[in-house]
Amino acid sequence: MIQLAFGALLAALVALAAARAHSLSRSGALAAFAIGTIVFGIGGWPAALVLFAFFIPSTLLSRVGRSRKRALLDIEKHGARDAWQVLANGGVPALGVALVPLLGAPALAAFAGAFAAASADTWATEIGTLAPGLPRSILGLRPVAHGISGGITPAGTLASLGGAAVVALVASAAGVAPFWPVLVAGFAGSLFDSLLGASVQALRRCPACNVDCETNPHRCGSATVLRRGFAWAQNDAVNLGATLCGALIAAFWVR
Repeated sequence: MIQLAFGALLAALVALAAARAHSLSRSGALAAFAIGTIVFGIGGWPAALVLFAFFIPSTLLSRVGRSRKRALLDIEKHGARDAWQVLANGGVPALGVALVPLLGAPALAAFAGAFAAASADTWATEIGTLAPGLPRSILGLRPVAHGISGGITPAGTLASLGGAAVVALVASAAGVAPFWPVLVAGFAGSLFDSLLGASVQALRRCPACNVDCETNPHRCGSATVLRRGFAWAQNDAVNLGATLCGALIAAFWVR
């Protein structure tokens, strides 16, 4: 009970700091508080370190080249992360750590694998967006605009591996889960994110600007037309699928 109370206090401080830094919106801070309370309160400091291994580098990377990213990207959301974005990245890890008393090591591995996937995907996006040249779709390798889901670059792919490795190193050092299952799960989750982004995620087109985008309306104000995928399959749903993929691979590896 004392650990849970301390976890709630620590989660509140982290969420407040992130909100004041404009990394999280008000709803995002509330969602982060809930996830942090579960992670810190049940998993203790080892689990907290894994969460920080995802959150801190990802937040710093999001600030690199921010103005250029805003000018390049025609994606669904910019700026501070809202509750749906926080839950898409942190909901599966929180469920994993909540199941630790019941499932033990596989649940801990799922927790770390999910955060490794979230980290890998975030690093790939933040660094790959700034890479020279156009990304190519993971399906068919045709060129796609910067920021359009399903696009990959050599730099982004290497960054994805780096993001997974950071979480895997911390998870291993903290005794949460072995390095290799977490690394492979994180990288695989990021690739799965790209596959979903290139297939089922909603891709729209602006008739006025004659460009692909992921918003409706487009930033020019014109209504957009669904070209591919499902209208309900937005970026948050794809991120949720990626973290679930990472969690399952890591959990089955150590079961």
